[in-house]
This record gives sequence, structure tokens and C-alpha cells, in this order.
Amino acid sequence: MIGAFPALNARPQEQLDEWLSEMTEELAAFDKANPEQMSAPFAVNQIVHKSNTRLEKDLDLCIKHKVPIVITSLGAVPEVNDTIHSYGGIVLHDVINNRHANSAIRKGADGLIAVAAGAGGHAGPFSPFALIQEIRAWFEGPLLLSGAIAHGGAILAAQAMGADMAYIGSPFIATHEARASDEYKQAIADCGADDIMLTNLFTGVHGNYLKPSIIKSGFDPDNLPKSDPSAMDFGSGGNTGAKAWKDIWGCGQGIGAIKKVSSAGEYIASLKAEYVAAKLRLAS
Repeated sequence: MIGAFPALNARPQEQLDEWLSEMTEELAAFDKANPEQMSAPFAVNQIVHKSNTRLEKDLDLCIKHKVPIVITSLGAVPEVNDTIHSYGGIVLHDVINNRHANSAIRKGADGLIAVAAGAGGHAGPFSPFALIQEIRAWFEGPLLLSGAIAHGGAILAAQAMGADMAYIGSPFIATHEARASDEYKQAIADCGADDIMLTNLFTGVHGNYLKPSIIKSGFDPDNLPKSDPSAMDFGSGGNTGAKAWKDIWGCGQGIGAIKKVSSAGEYIASLKAEYVAAKLRLAS
């Protein structure tokens, strides 16, 4: 398991330095004490878009702490990749189609995260079968699949399609360790795919969100206006007073597999058990 988090979750910006210090120091101490069972690397998500005014400072902190993996999205920029490579870091880039995948690799990304239909947050429009198939026709490097993956069997399915790893987001929001509100966590446990809707209103980019949070913020999910994609603002909530991610809850279609709020450790254990069971079922 590789843990990842968005740099923009650290507010104010100075908090990112504190978080990265804590992570690197505690992981180093764990590795020193457990040389036979060392920790996995961790990753930081960076939005590479002109609306992210923090990007330069956040990248400086990635250099300072030598963040092992940086996940970039909404912009493939060679200079950003060069910055991460300067200290030996790895860049994985979010893509929603084959054209973006080609561009990301040409511009220096080390690997790809194929964001398919059903993913939480900024989702892609294509079936994972189509997306992985097209990318694997030419790319042999690290490839992760994102989109409605919440069960161990889905991880095995992602590998069967040609992905190296699965990329899981929404289920980890419904864990005790997550900094989301209790209401957000419980909504993930209570809702299913029918409770997710795709809209570009809240950030200017199409994303999947929980209907209960949209209704609570005063909107009619069946009559949402469209946003102007040229005016992306990842925290505006469509200039409505509601904040994307804080008030409007991003979520993927796979949450029907999540029946309760649990610890991250419990959820990871369930993924492992489901994955093993799925392999045994196929083998039989």
C-alpha cells in the first residue's frame, strides 16, 4: 500500500512542511527499527494548473523532503517532472484518455494513472477496459487504474486488464484516520452508485460527487447548471458559497462495497482477504 494525499489538503500552506516532516521522520524511525519489514513509499498529489497558486512552494517542499512519488494532474509540464527527478523522485500523471497519456510520457512522466469512468473527484469518461487497452498498446511502464475500485476483487481485475496497481480513493475517506467530517464518512458507508452524480459545476472540470451533499448545499441534482471550463477554480463551489471537497463531497461509484466506517488497517485487511479469495475463485 502506498499512501497518497493532495498537497492542497494542507491549509494553511505552511502545514504541508509540518506534515512532510512528520511523515519522513516517523517512517525513517520505523524503517530503522524494522529492517526486515520496511515501509512503502508515500505520494503527494499536485494539481499542475495555473489556478493552483501554491504549486511552486509546494514543489519546493517536495524537494526539501525528497517526496518519493509525486502524482500530477490537470497539466503535464516538463519542468515539474524535472524538478521531481532532480532528487530521484518518481512522477505518476493522472490521465483520462490515450492522448493525455501520450503527452504525459513525452513530457517526462515516469508512469500513468488511468482515471476511468466512475472515479471519485475529477473522473474520466471512458470504460477502464477501453482506457487500459489503448494505453497498454504502446506503453510498458508503470500503469495504475482508478475508477470505482473499492473491493479486493476489483484490484485483481485491474491487474488482469493490464494495470500494475489499483488506485483507490473514496473508501479511505470512510476511515477513522481520515480528516473528513463524520457526516461525509457515514454518507459513503450509507450510499451506493445511484447516489453519485457527474457535474462540472463546482470546479469547472467534470467530477463525481455525492448527491446528499449537493442537496444539502441547496442545489437540485436534476437541474444543475453547467460551469465554464475556462474558469476553473478548485475551491469555488461554482461561486455558490459552497466549497468543493469541503461542502460538496467528491466520491466514486464503487462505494457500494463500503458498509461501515472502519480503520484504515481494517479496510486494507479486507482488501487483501478479498483479493486472495478472488484469485482462489478464479483458480478453482
